[in-house]
Amino acid sequence: MQRYFLQHPFDNEGQATISGEDGKHIVRVMRMELGEGLIAVSEGEAFLSAITEITADGVVIQQQDGPLPSNEMPLHVTIACGLPKGDKLDLIVQKGTELGMAGIIPFQAERSIVKWDEKKGGKKVERLQKIAKEAAEQCHRTRIPTVSSPMTFRQLLAEATNFDVLLLADEEDAKSGEPHKIAERLKNVYHKQTVLAVFGPEGGLSRTEAEALRSAGFLPMSLGPRILRTETAPFYLLSALSYEFE
Repeated sequence: MQRYFLQHPFDNEGQATISGEDGKHIVRVMRMELGEGLIAVSEGEAFLSAITEITADGVVIQQQDGPLPSNEMPLHVTIACGLPKGDKLDLIVQKGTELGMAGIIPFQAERSIVKWDEKKGGKKVERLQKIAKEAAEQCHRTRIPTVSSPMTFRQLLAEATNFDVLLLADEEDAKSGEPHKIAERLKNVYHKQTVLAVFGPEGGLSRTEAEALRSAGFLPMSLGPRILRTETAPFYLLSALSYEFE
């Protein structure tokens, strides 16, 4: 059954309107008719709903049943990734959403090849947010991950104070004689905590950045004996978290 995120919540009578691109998709692409059902997500909860009216801009729906069971990860995991090149950020947003991340923070790392274009930045963030929304609908989530505008490294350190658990994917830690395994780091992590995990761009984090993160309270962790690509590493962690907590 098709799932749509409502721009405005259900009213007191359990009605809502789906317009804009989603409304057009329902009417012109899916060609849905009166009485047909869909899943509407409102304020973090999903409800079975039925179409009661078709308008020029979209449809009016009536809440039928719910809320449905939530499939959100019990941890709120935000991925901070050094700006990668090409379309890797698109992939991280899409697959990270499917794997349960709560948000993503791109940041300008020392070894980031890509330089963020401030003039076009707003449209890029909008496109990434759209990718997150579509992925959230596809995998039946009840929340769309937030996509932040790229931060400087200094801003990232300041943002870290808002999280309960701070993790750092450090390839140098993996090469050490006693790497810190993810399982060890998760022993003191609990449901409903907020987690910020930092990953470097191609080439990894510089030693200066890694030491600054450690000084700010980030715990280094190993992602196994193999060196992962910048777009693969976040999926490794999210999968491990899902295995441990879901």
